Amino acid sequence: MNVHTNIDQLPVFKNAVITIGTFDGVHQGHKQIISQLVKEAHAINGTSVVITFDPHPKKIVGDTQNPVSLLNSPAEKYQLLQKAGIGHIVVVPFTKEFAEQPASSYIRDFLVAKFHPHTIIIGYDHRFGKDRAGDYHLLEAEALRFGYIVKEIPEHVLQDVTISSTRIRKALVSGDIDTANKFLGYEYFFSGIVTEGNKLGRTIGYPTANLSLTDSNKLIPANGVYAVKVGVEGFNETFGGMMNIGTRPTVDGSKLVIEVNIFDFDEMIYGKKVTVMLIKKLREEVKFSGLEALKEQLGKDREDALRILEG
Repeated sequence: MNVHTNIDQLPVFKNAVITIGTFDGVHQGHKQIISQLVKEAHAINGTSVVITFDPHPKKIVGDTQNPVSLLNSPAEKYQLLQKAGIGHIVVVPFTKEFAEQPASSYIRDFLVAKFHPHTIIIGYDHRFGKDRAGDYHLLEAEALRFGYIVKEIPEHVLQDVTISSTRIRKALVSGDIDTANKFLGYEYFFSGIVTEGNKLGRTIGYPTANLSLTDSNKLIPANGVYAVKVGVEGFNETFGGMMNIGTRPTVDGSKLVIEVNIFDFDEMIYGKKVTVMLIKKLREEVKFSGLEALKEQLGKDREDALRILEG
């Protein structure tokens, strides 16, 4: 798979079958669209092309007071699209100028001039161009003139996409990892760089890796303690562990921290990238009477996490 970030230096795509979207999460609903795209491209010995945007369009034309939290960083999204079988990803810099171009120019100067599409697969409710005036019907009306075929993504598939995205975000915000992972089709994950903390966990037998997220736009699940799988930069295997997201009220913390206790692991990994895959929420974050009570609970959390991870 190839990722293209310069839309002025694109290759000539052979019989390009294209679709357009943010594809945040690359979840089960999205995979229905991707499957159709790949199948269409294969049928005509063509090339599957996903056109996506960076930054997310809602960051440019959405509600700036309530910034959107994303399920994937750009790199994560590209990796998931590759796994789904996409041949090429074209990342379009999304700007106000791009959003304001007339719909007819979007078709002529962007879709046709840049991609020379054989087939465009698009939803009936897809909107583009200034005032969102462009839609499926305009693409269909211009199809003969520009020599492409338009195919509609069925309404029930688009509903699956919308419902899935909404359910995943709500589930993560409420700590319902089972539901989120079911709709994603994989374990929700995020990555961070290990930074130095106050090393309190080490003194009570549960050393933690404190994570500084690599993408500030990433959606962080609800506060609480989770059973997780952990990938560590430089190590081929995946480790079991437990993670706390919260303010550590027992030690009068106030800042949100993400800390992971990696089971049976005693390596110095400051500055390394760690990827955490969420399996299940174990409990809420609570304030204990002291460190001994916290240590006792962490022992129970470890047992619960091991049972879940081994099950």
